[in-house]
Amino acid sequence: MKTEYITISQINNYIKVMFDENPHLKKVFLKGEISNFKHHTSGHLYLTLKDDEARISAIMFKSAAEKINFKPEDGMNVLVTGRISVYPSGGNYQIYIDTMEQDGLGNLYIEFEKLKKKLHQEGLFHPSYKKAIPKFPSKIGIITAPTGAAIKDILSTIKRRFPICETLLFPALVQGIQAANDIARKIEIAQNYDLDVLIVGRGGGSIEDLWAFNEEVVARAIFASHIPIISAVGHEVDITISDYVADMRAPTPTGAAEMAVPTIEEVKNILKTKQIEASSLLNRTLDQAKHELKKLKESYILKNPMMLYETKIQKLDNLEEQLQKSINQYLLEKKTVVEHLKKCYILENPQMLYEKKQEIFKNLCIFLETNKNRILETRAKDLQMKIQTLKLVNPLNILENGYSLVTKDTHIIKDSKDVKIKDYLNIRLAKGEIKVEVKEIIK
Repeated sequence: MKTEYITISQINNYIKVMFDENPHLKKVFLKGEISNFKHHTSGHLYLTLKDDEARISAIMFKSAAEKINFKPEDGMNVLVTGRISVYPSGGNYQIYIDTMEQDGLGNLYIEFEKLKKKLHQEGLFHPSYKKAIPKFPSKIGIITAPTGAAIKDILSTIKRRFPICETLLFPALVQGIQAANDIARKIEIAQNYDLDVLIVGRGGGSIEDLWAFNEEVVARAIFASHIPIISAVGHEVDITISDYVADMRAPTPTGAAEMAVPTIEEVKNILKTKQIEASSLLNRTLDQAKHELKKLKESYILKNPMMLYETKIQKLDNLEEQLQKSINQYLLEKKTVVEHLKKCYILENPQMLYEKKQEIFKNLCIFLETNKNRILETRAKDLQMKIQTLKLVNPLNILENGYSLVTKDTHIIKDSKDVKIKDYLNIRLAKGEIKVEVKEIIK
């Protein structure tokens, strides 16, 4: 029996019929997170619905999409109804969505918005921190995967537009758990090279594929870079945290290369413009110089150069005359002073100056003698007064009036209670002392 082979189209169409006739697949209710969303120019929506373990391709035609009351985005959780069928040309099954409702935001989208808000509040997105991209870079660094469409597009675009520009690739992981740290490390390494611009990015993909460029470590590495950075992540509809922090955001890697370098035609136009400006400036300068030269040629002084000397000669004569007058006036003043001094009485009678000083000296001697006697008299009187005062307060002077001073062992006795029978006392008189023994005490 001859084996009958069928075509791919036939088997795909057969499987499609099986899906379409299955009652369980004609209307299904699914919930999941939107990923890899694309709004086609035709109005149709293409996306992937996923959960933690699986995903399914989905399409929503324009007629159904127009009934949605919100704007679908990557990271959104949605509730959809539709039918499961097969796309024969691709041989893959997908859901054809009839209705879609929003079911909250996906975890990735929540993380994205949270980090975006945090970095915005810290000022990492502020325009004042954006560095200008040089118009004519000589060396450009590229941080992306060493293979793939992105690096090829960037290199080919730079070579085509501005072939004299040197490029330096820093191979990096752009997807996966280690990607964010690797990208940040490569940005830090690039700071040690003499680069004019740094392009950081990758080709398109789902939000999960691009997630490394939404990590905080990458954002802070971009912000800390002293080299201007162009972010080139995914397609035009893909927006990442890196795009907000970078100095410039490109819609695609190819677009980043176009922003980084001019075309040969642009360079030619700029050079032509500069040439015209330089020529115009040179002509203006020459015209101005010619005008100044003409004015100088027509100057009355140049036509009559002797007038310049005449003015100077006249000025010199005036200055000489003023100088002579000043000298004469000065000499006259000094001569007057000398004449006045010559007629001075002191000069005519110099002995008088000595006699006057002698009289002053004599008066000073008399003044000193007078003051010396007065001071001595005053001091003598003060001394006598102090002696009298001392005599008045001296307790021994009282003895002259018949009083006596009684002591016991050098202690003055003021009360009879201070002595006992048979005590020996000293009695000091005005002249001499008496030692006595106590026989009786009368209180």
